[in-house]
Amino acid sequence: MSGDPVAAGIQRLREAGVDNPRLDARLLWEHADRIQRSALVAYDRREYIFGRLIARRAAREPLAYITGRKEFWSLDFDVGPGCLIPRPDTETLIDELTRIVSDRAAPLAILDLGTGSGCILVAALKEYPNARGVGIDSSPDALGWAARNIAAHKLEDRASLMETGWLEEATPGFDIVLSNPPYIPTADIAGLEPDVRDHEPLAALDGGPDGLDAYRALSKRITRLLRPGGHALLEIGAGQAETVSRLLAGRNLQVLRTVKDLAQIPRAIVARRNQ
Repeated sequence: MSGDPVAAGIQRLREAGVDNPRLDARLLWEHADRIQRSALVAYDRREYIFGRLIARRAAREPLAYITGRKEFWSLDFDVGPGCLIPRPDTETLIDELTRIVSDRAAPLAILDLGTGSGCILVAALKEYPNARGVGIDSSPDALGWAARNIAAHKLEDRASLMETGWLEEATPGFDIVLSNPPYIPTADIAGLEPDVRDHEPLAALDGGPDGLDAYRALSKRITRLLRPGGHALLEIGAGQAETVSRLLAGRNLQVLRTVKDLAQIPRAIVARRNQ
C-alpha cells in the first residue's frame, strides 16, 4: 500500500461494504504489529502483513476470525472457524444470572447448552468461583475452541465438555441452565451479512423454518435437567419472547421475566422449574 496504509485500508474496507471500516482498519494495523513483533524478523513487514489482513477483511472474513480473539464479559476468548463469535447481546445472560444468584460463593451446578466458544460457561464460572459447569455442543470444532478457552482461563478443574446434541446424555440436577441456541429463521439466513452467513457455522444460526426448532427441543428437556427451583436463562431472537414463553410454560416451568438488551430488544427469558 502506498502513502498512508491505514487510510488506504479504510478506503478498501469501505468499498467492500464493511460496517465500521475505520475501527476495523485500526485494529488490523495493531494486529499486524503484534504479528510483526512475534515473528522476530529484523526488517519491517508490518505494512505487508497489514495488506494481507485487509484483503481478508475486504473479502468479509469476520474480524474476530482474522485476529483470533473476541472479548466477552471483559474476558478474552480465542475464536475461529467452527465456532459462533461471541456477541455483546449474549452478555445479557450473565448479567441476569448475577441478579438471580447474588451469592458469588454459591456452589452452583451450571449447564451450557450449545457452548460454542465456551464464552458463556467461562464467564459464569469466573463469576462463581465455587461453581462447576458442563458445556454441551454437537460440533467437535466448536468444542475444540471451548477447550482452548477453558484452559486459557484455568478452569479445567471446574469445567467439562460433552459432544452431543441437546443433552440426551446429560445428568439431571443442575441449578442453572444457560443457552444461546440458533434462532434465525431459515429463510432469513441468505439475507445476513456475508461476515456471518458465509463464515460462521450454520448450525449455530439456523433455527428452522420459524426460528423456534431449538426451543421446542429444549422445552422438552429443561425441566428434567433442572433441580426443583433451578433456573433456565435462554437467549432469544427479536419477536420470539411470547412464543418461547408459551413453550416453556407448558413444561412445568414458570416464566419469570423477559430481559431486554442494551438496545432495549427482548433478548433473554428467565424461567424457574416448579417444585
